[in-house]
Amino acid sequence: MPDRGGGPSGPRMRVGRPSRRARTLLMTLGVLAVLAMAFVMFAGFWTDWLWYRSVHYSSVFTTTLWTKIGLFAVFGLLMGLAVGFNIWLAHRLRPPLSAMSLEQQSLDRYRMGLAPFKKWVLLAVTALVALIAGASASGQWRTWLMWINGVKFGQKDPQFGLDVSFYAFDLPWYRFLLAFGFAAAVLSLIAAALTHYLYGGLRVTSPGARATAAATGHLSVLLGVFVSLKAVAYWLDRYGLAVKSSDFKATGNWTGLRYVDANAYLPAKTILFCIAAICAVLFFATLWRRTWQLPVIGFGLMVLSAVLIGGLYPAIVQKFQVQPNEQAKEAPYIRKNIDATRKAYAIDGTKPENYSGKSTVKNRDQLRTDADTAASYRLLDPNIVSPTFQQLEQKRKYYQFPTTLDVDRYQGKDTVIGLRELNIRGIPKRNWINDHFTYTHGYGAIMATGTQTDANGSPVFTESGLPTTGQLPKYEQRIYYGEKTDQYSIVGGPQRELDYEENGEKTTSYTGKSGVSLSSAFNRAAYAVAFSEPQILYSGAIGDGSRILYNRTPKERVEAVAPWLTIDGDAYPAVVGGRIQWIVDAYTTTNGYPYASRTTLGDTTADSLTVGNQQRTVVAQQNQVNYIRNSVKATVDAFDGTVKLYQWDTQDPVLKTWMKAFPDTVQPKSAIKGDLLEHLRYPQDMFKVQRELLTRYHVTDPAQFYSGSDAWQVPDDPTNKDGNAVPPYYLSMKMPGDTAQRFSLTTTFTPNGRPNLGGFMAVDADATSKEYGRLRLLRVTQDVPGPAQVQSKLNGLPSVAQFVRDMKGADSDIQYGNLLTVPLDGGFLYVEPVYAQGRNALYPLLKKVAVSYVDADQPAGDTTKDTTVFEDNLTTALNAVFGVEAPTQPTPEQPTPDQPGTTPPPPASNDAALKQAIADAQKAYDAGEAALQKGDWTAYGKAQEELQAALQKAAEAGAKLKSSGAGG
Repeated sequence: MPDRGGGPSGPRMRVGRPSRRARTLLMTLGVLAVLAMAFVMFAGFWTDWLWYRSVHYSSVFTTTLWTKIGLFAVFGLLMGLAVGFNIWLAHRLRPPLSAMSLEQQSLDRYRMGLAPFKKWVLLAVTALVALIAGASASGQWRTWLMWINGVKFGQKDPQFGLDVSFYAFDLPWYRFLLAFGFAAAVLSLIAAALTHYLYGGLRVTSPGARATAAATGHLSVLLGVFVSLKAVAYWLDRYGLAVKSSDFKATGNWTGLRYVDANAYLPAKTILFCIAAICAVLFFATLWRRTWQLPVIGFGLMVLSAVLIGGLYPAIVQKFQVQPNEQAKEAPYIRKNIDATRKAYAIDGTKPENYSGKSTVKNRDQLRTDADTAASYRLLDPNIVSPTFQQLEQKRKYYQFPTTLDVDRYQGKDTVIGLRELNIRGIPKRNWINDHFTYTHGYGAIMATGTQTDANGSPVFTESGLPTTGQLPKYEQRIYYGEKTDQYSIVGGPQRELDYEENGEKTTSYTGKSGVSLSSAFNRAAYAVAFSEPQILYSGAIGDGSRILYNRTPKERVEAVAPWLTIDGDAYPAVVGGRIQWIVDAYTTTNGYPYASRTTLGDTTADSLTVGNQQRTVVAQQNQVNYIRNSVKATVDAFDGTVKLYQWDTQDPVLKTWMKAFPDTVQPKSAIKGDLLEHLRYPQDMFKVQRELLTRYHVTDPAQFYSGSDAWQVPDDPTNKDGNAVPPYYLSMKMPGDTAQRFSLTTTFTPNGRPNLGGFMAVDADATSKEYGRLRLLRVTQDVPGPAQVQSKLNGLPSVAQFVRDMKGADSDIQYGNLLTVPLDGGFLYVEPVYAQGRNALYPLLKKVAVSYVDADQPAGDTTKDTTVFEDNLTTALNAVFGVEAPTQPTPEQPTPDQPGTTPPPPASNDAALKQAIADAQKAYDAGEAALQKGDWTAYGKAQEELQAALQKAAEAGAKLKSSGAGG
């Protein structure tokens, strides 16, 4: 009878088995799934390649890629071969399993189960360790490129007499090789031991010998390799002492050898090297002796020696030789540390100049006159006036300015500049088309004179409007690449872009050559996957000519094309040659400069402006460094994103090394054009690193350095309650002995634990100057109030208290601007703008200016010294702080009374001049109001200048009228 129960040959079995068509469909789906996963992984690689090719830095991509692939393949293969060979060798050396103990019987099950798959298991284990080792090695591509392309420093370390390049380029690679060797030896030893145990070469509980002769020899060789590597490690450790970090109670962070290192650790490492080498020979000797007795004794001696010679002996030397007379013992090594640190951070040419803080000028009129030329006092604080720029020049909600604006020079004047960038969150209607096709760029550079405001306390704009007009010649105003532009845009295709709105909507289509073409379906599919945006694949807004722009922030682009550079936290814009160029300072660094103390870039470059502001944070390839150079100046075109790298430090061996590794990526310094050179400046992060080191390393005497009696600190920002360091300020000013102002970057120091002024430093920040980069450090030798004390005295003035009450009564907030410090005739002049912002006002306005002149030599009752005033404008404040009238500027029509052969004008003439000045002021005010109603910002700015000039003439005429006795 047929089986109708659905048995193995019945219908039920045939129903459960997939048909040929189903199997084909499943196989097809499986293949498609694999291809889809492969395409997803490939998409990231392909889009990266397209981007690097679009910015013309494909050689960076290929060099980095092939280096990673090469390291992955070589070291992955070496690790796989080492482990695989030792597993194979242990299996080949297995003993015959004739006498079966209980231990071997329990292992027999595993051997039998493994037998059919031995080759596959061997391949799997080998492949796994190879993949892990290869991936780890590929991360060392920078170390490899620096080693293979290393350039000599031309400087030798004081202990071993080796070129610094050995520590910066060679030693890191040797340490990687050593670590790889240790990993290979340990993994091979573990794999071989497990294999010997599985196949009976090693026995734990079985009677008789614990290991066969073959297993003994094999494992002894591996242990000998391990101990040999340990000997090499001891030898390299000798050189590692020159770059070793340690805590030194006298100075804190310390790098390099100290007395105990040179006289205890160094000989100990040499002795341990010899012991380890002998121990390794004993392990290798077991191939003939077939016993571990001597190697084990040698290994035990090495461990004991490491404890006694490498640990106990240095501790005894430190306790009984160094501590009783530490200053004298450490003095030679402190000297080496000081010299190396000052060279590594390019502060070796900085020598403190004694500055008494006592005024060298007793005449009040002379002080007032000198104050006018001592500096161009920047009243616009770029960290405060951004909301003012935003309110007056934003024009549309989809534009924005950075939180902190930048300071540059135009026509010889300090200028505050900010770009009107795209604010995607301000788009009226958010959707994919508007976000990525319609609203694609910002528009225009807005600039204001840094040293003055109008009568209302608003900036005096020198470039404003939409499109902008002003002092600049015609330039490309569209900003496709900027600090705030962090989303991708698709331009140049059938979808038109909004250009700007002014008397109607203007549209445009991108004509630049940047970005990646989306004309091919393959590229669109790759970007759809890479950006997780499927609409890129099928959107009708993408067609012929469409290009995708991404990686659009200046720092992001420079970091991508030069991944070996550390990027300064502040990229700043400049209008150069008819284009807006972002200027980015970049650094080469190393952590291997012998004897130079290390610093942490993230901490050292933090101040009251960077905390909470990621856009002003340094982009560091390595956070711990002990050598830094501003070796590269980079530019990023705001319209087409073109990135150019220029060699700035032509002597830097680290840059030369990277230029060998990535040829033709950095242009020579001679390629920098003159109009660009005018806008290059000394970078802030470099200056902040140097000032942090100079808090200790301005002292070059070892005894004084050890005592710390002259240690300084960077003061907290007195205008900020968060307790963060005061930022350095760009300012055109004169240092003592200078005959003309220099565009400078300045900072103050206070003694450790004290608020008074300890030092003042300025660097020539003008790249066109012959003394660019010259650091001048003034050591204040007398007791002079520091920034916090001046701020405290200002806050205690009755006029300030009244102003605060008035502003609070009007529901206004008060903001203190940058507290500028300027050396003046032996003393110091502090200038601080004070802003107020009412509840109904959307931006702060300059309302007051505080000025303080501090002088260490202040006679009792002399109000001209150490005086703090709080006035409506800078001129009045300077007059008040020195107790003099405003200086009168001579004109051909009105010579001054001091001019030889002239007489003061008669009172009637003064009265007529006063009336005319008042009439001119009223006329200028009316013109300004009319321009404001029309939104004509150019006319408004001109009217404000005329108003200020008329008011100045009125003040002069009034003063003369009063002095002549005709005025009331």
